[in-house]
Amino acid sequence: MNEENKIKRKVDIAENLIRQGKFREAIVLCEKIHKEYPEEESVVLILSWAYYDSGETDQAVKYLNILLERELKRKIFTGFAFDELVRIYRQNKDFGKLTEICERAVGAQPDDIGLLAELGNAYLQSGQAKRACEIYEKIIGIESDNPVFYCHLGEALFAAGLSNESEKSYLKASEIDADQPDRYYFKIAVLFQQAGNYEEAERLLNQCIAVNLSNPLYHCSLGDTFVGLGQIQKALTAYETAVQCDNSGAGAYYNRLGNSLMKTNNFSQAAEAFKSAITYDPVRLYYLNLASAYKGMGFTDQSDMILREINKIK
Repeated sequence: MNEENKIKRKVDIAENLIRQGKFREAIVLCEKIHKEYPEEESVVLILSWAYYDSGETDQAVKYLNILLERELKRKIFTGFAFDELVRIYRQNKDFGKLTEICERAVGAQPDDIGLLAELGNAYLQSGQAKRACEIYEKIIGIESDNPVFYCHLGEALFAAGLSNESEKSYLKASEIDADQPDRYYFKIAVLFQQAGNYEEAERLLNQCIAVNLSNPLYHCSLGDTFVGLGQIQKALTAYETAVQCDNSGAGAYYNRLGNSLMKTNNFSQAAEAFKSAITYDPVRLYYLNLASAYKGMGFTDQSDMILREINKIK
């Protein structure tokens, strides 16, 4: 049996051990193979899988970095180890290391749009909004007709405190994708809404509705904006319009309204919204939310009664 077949046979055994959940046995076997054949990448990959699945993330990262170093030296960037490391660092919210490996990858492949996009996202997640803007501007310089990248730039600009420039970027995306301008108005509207700038959010949501009157999501979001502005009656009207657009989702819409009202301590109105949700769809969650609204109002007896009865609901 030649060397290649010997390695393949051992690798097959290791993979079978992993499938059986015998990670430690697979690790011991692969460590021996790796010591004997350090250039065999399939073994390094299996080691990273076995360590990760056994909960030893640091060791998995160690072997993935070995693969990454080799990937970065190739003219054609395969990126498997890079993708796995990005997933692990993002999952662990280790944005420092995420940024570091993205910078290394871009350093090796400076014009790879996919890698640049990952770096821009890493900068944004790590709070480096201005650097994210620079990366997305570079991407747009390479590919200027993709609305997705203008949206990424718009998000980064907004995070950098440049809301006017952000809106212009989203509007540029809407010009490129002219059939659906409302979806881009909505993206920037949500950013304004999340930032508590409800006046600007209202303006943009009205633009969404002007383009697509029948989209219930726009009316719900407008209702949430009115809640933020303290204009409760307008919020109720917006949600009623959403229900008219899509009666099948009425329960979910009124539940959303109730949750929005709860956040602003409008407990009485929230209770009425949850009651409306229950009328359309008497699910357990809506009753629990109604109990929370009663508790917020100080009506502990009514809240406790709902909680006692809740187990009767299927």
